Amino acid sequence: MAKNNEYIELPWTMNSSSGDDEAPKDPRTGGEDFTQQFTENDFEATPPAQRVQFILGEDVGDDGTHVSHPLFSEMGMLVKEGDEIEWKETARWIKFEEDVEEGGNRWSKPHVATLSLHSLFELRRLLVNGSVMLDMEAHNLEVMADLVCDQMVSAGTLPPGVKDKVKDALLRRHRHQHEYAKKTRLPIIRSLADMRNQSSSKKKKSKSSKNLRPAQNLPVITEDMVKSPSSQSMARPSSGTELSEQQGHKGNTHFMRKIPPGAEASNILVGEVDFLERTLSCFIRLSQAAVMGDLTEVPVPTRFIFILLGPPGSQSNFHEIGRAMATLMSDEIFHEVAYRARKRDHLLSGVDEFLDAVTVLPPGEWDPTIRIEPPAAIPSQEVRKRPPELPKEEVDEEEEEQRLREESGLSRTGRLFGGLINDVKRKAPWYLSDYKDALSMQCVASWIFLYFACLSPIITFGGLLAEATGKHMAAMESLVSGFVCGMGYGFFSGQPLTILGSTGPVLVFESIIYEFCFKMGWDYMTFRFWIGMWVAGICIVLTAIDASALVCYITRFTEENFATLIAFIFIYKAIENVVVIGKNFPVNQGIYDCVCTPPLGSNASVVDYAKYNWDSCASYNGTLVGGDCGTPPTENVFLMSVVLCAGTFIISTILKDFKNALFFPSIVRQYISDFSVLIAIFAMSFFDHFLGVPTQKLEVPNELKPTLDTRGWLIPPFSEKNPWWSPMIAVFPALLGTILIFMDQQITAVIVNRKENKLKKGCGYHLDLFILSILIAICSVMGLPWFVAATVLSINHVNSLKLESECSAPGEKPQFLGVREQRVTHILIFLTIGVSVLLTPLLGHIPMPVLFGVFLYMGVASLKGLQFFDRILIMFMPAKYQPDYMFLRQVPIKRVHLFTIIQLACLIILWLIKSFSQTSILFPLMLVVMIGIRKALDLVFTRRELKILDDIMPEMTKRAAADDLHKLDAEVGLLARIFPFGKGRGGRVVNKPAGPGGDAGSAVGLGLIKCTTSNANEKEFEAQSSLLK
Repeated sequence: MAKNNEYIELPWTMNSSSGDDEAPKDPRTGGEDFTQQFTENDFEATPPAQRVQFILGEDVGDDGTHVSHPLFSEMGMLVKEGDEIEWKETARWIKFEEDVEEGGNRWSKPHVATLSLHSLFELRRLLVNGSVMLDMEAHNLEVMADLVCDQMVSAGTLPPGVKDKVKDALLRRHRHQHEYAKKTRLPIIRSLADMRNQSSSKKKKSKSSKNLRPAQNLPVITEDMVKSPSSQSMARPSSGTELSEQQGHKGNTHFMRKIPPGAEASNILVGEVDFLERTLSCFIRLSQAAVMGDLTEVPVPTRFIFILLGPPGSQSNFHEIGRAMATLMSDEIFHEVAYRARKRDHLLSGVDEFLDAVTVLPPGEWDPTIRIEPPAAIPSQEVRKRPPELPKEEVDEEEEEQRLREESGLSRTGRLFGGLINDVKRKAPWYLSDYKDALSMQCVASWIFLYFACLSPIITFGGLLAEATGKHMAAMESLVSGFVCGMGYGFFSGQPLTILGSTGPVLVFESIIYEFCFKMGWDYMTFRFWIGMWVAGICIVLTAIDASALVCYITRFTEENFATLIAFIFIYKAIENVVVIGKNFPVNQGIYDCVCTPPLGSNASVVDYAKYNWDSCASYNGTLVGGDCGTPPTENVFLMSVVLCAGTFIISTILKDFKNALFFPSIVRQYISDFSVLIAIFAMSFFDHFLGVPTQKLEVPNELKPTLDTRGWLIPPFSEKNPWWSPMIAVFPALLGTILIFMDQQITAVIVNRKENKLKKGCGYHLDLFILSILIAICSVMGLPWFVAATVLSINHVNSLKLESECSAPGEKPQFLGVREQRVTHILIFLTIGVSVLLTPLLGHIPMPVLFGVFLYMGVASLKGLQFFDRILIMFMPAKYQPDYMFLRQVPIKRVHLFTIIQLACLIILWLIKSFSQTSILFPLMLVVMIGIRKALDLVFTRRELKILDDIMPEMTKRAAADDLHKLDAEVGLLARIFPFGKGRGGRVVNKPAGPGGDAGSAVGLGLIKCTTSNANEKEFEAQSSLLK
């Protein structure tokens, strides 16, 4: 084991070619110039990672020739077809490897390339001893072949006698996998091309005779050559470069869609020939990328070419070396090094850094024939690019939290309506884009899905409200309230992704006020009018004093308790409603007293007509006789309701994940996923209609008028039944209603504005509360129910608008990009709810169990992504089956379970309080108590544990912070190696004393290392702090 400050010797040496370009002038580390401490002479003594950072840190230049581009790599092998030889495409890379499956004559699934360590060592040896030609001036294959052969001859690696044969082999025709379907037409194409060549001008003929060599002059490969089995059944004539250019080589246009814009090609050519006695290799980088005829499968310009030719007997070894080269070129770091390399040593440094970063799998512990699936998320490679940073000054944690609160608008401004003004300034620049960004079919799917998801609760809530308020407010008033509140909130709110809806606490509040007025003999709607005015006024005052800044105290502990509770309520209510159908329409009923009898004067017997059902008797002119003939038989209603509810839930769940299925093109899968709930609703509604079972249907009012004829659409502020002082005492229930509305609204807003959702247009807590207060005042004047933010509906709205990256490279998994932030879906949802009165003939055919299935789906879907629910599931898992969550890495499992049990106990308390009408009015106060309980947990858990278990940091951010923490010691060690002090390996002394005869630059380096080593603990502390944040 090497001691401190010593370098581990590598099993190879760094050799440089005399003909290589000059090295970069100086490195740039952390934005500082350290040329006095680190010079070109020290390049070979530094670790490979530091050499790569040195290369990547140099200026690219004004000419742009060394600017890196996305790379498409293709490997071709020289094979024999009859008496002809040609290059056959065997593998390709964009990000992951795809191989030609020789037996199946198709491309394999994209997979992670697995390389042998020996092939990497052999590739490095070839780069050391072979030819390296950087910035070659060549625009076609023939010029390239001439330059390569001349360089090899001058270097003494290629005998002059076989120069023409090597060049001839390099110019052979390239056959690609996608051209197999065209093989029957190729002889015709070749014949037409030959006819065209014969009728061309003399100048063209002379040029063709130079490039197209006769078949008998081609080098013949011996039978010892290892041939691809698939090539034997797919013969294709060879041709030169000129023929390819004349034919206008057509690339794989279908696969071209997978190539990133601005991509260039890297071609790897390997093969065996009988006229060589030693291996030839050459790495070529063209100064300007150029399209080389049929060299590449897709019509992208070629920048890199790697040639490997050798004597027979090493085909499999050459194939593995070629795969190693292509895999290196697909590596993000090496391919940038290849673009910026100025000499051979730079390429070798890239290989060495790659070898340092690879992971070796023991041969006896895995099957090399198994293809490794591409991962769902690839860690960032920036840590391999960037130079080690100097220790940063410690960041004040309180200042950082204050800065984050200011960005979210959750800090007090110190002036009236300051937060509201800031919200308007923050959202105003995005207002037009809120409409432009809605131009997507995804928004159409979200609109229709949320329409049904919102309509059913509004109708159901209207029925419950009618019972609680003596029909002063019912389904019609709920529909009008949804239209008024939804349109106003959609046009003017700060966060239009939040869906407004009716909530249980509001229903309980309304029932308590109605019971009070009924006992006192007061006019309920007038007294409610003043309560609404007080609530609106108090909310405006809260907006003026920036009370929404208190939202910062609502942590994950409180918001996930609330979100889980609402999700469980949706699941419970969906199942409960189906059970109620079973009670109203039991399966085991008495004898159905109704029989179909033949018409008068008919010769048919009663037995002949008894076989006809209740609904088909009339079509045969029969007569129904019996006491139950007024209603259809209902013994199948409950079973049918269970089938409709479960079917809607299952179809919605399966089709929502259909975008990850293996069937159909990606755009079809995406549409099916977006319209999954709509497909489920229509499918199960058609199924119900087809069977004809009389299930309960959605009942929508068909007239736009108040439910009670004694009231109008405007509520009088005064009534003879109410005393003159009733408006003043209305402030007391208004205070409780304000707490209820404020907590419901702001907790839902916090959940929607989570960092995990990657919203880009900012928050609007103050603006939302201000708009909501105005809408409450309007609803109070019109006698409509109050609508506030609905948690489950808002979560499903956000989930339905999530954006994912397009999978350009084969095998690449889509990455979550954010949410399509716009207002149009919110506006359209409540616009169609407003016109639902006109759609009664259509909506009346939708069975209620189908909508109960939508409720069940929304409740289950909103549980996904809740850390609290994940931790509940972990409690029932053995340790070896638990997912690799970040909080399990950082916190002992017993502490995680203790935190989960406390949170679960709070959830049960909330459920019990909400379940009983006597205590349900205290529900909003209990949410405030939840914040106090979370604060009390500071006495039970450490600050570090609470920041890990109770934060809203995205999972990938935490994982990146953890990776930085793990690489901390390595970075500190790299700093020490940039500025070495003491005697290194080889006896070279670099720490000369500063003074009259010393080197001041070395003293600076020594002092910097002292600072680095003394501040190592501080750097670790900062990395841990960034992880916790």
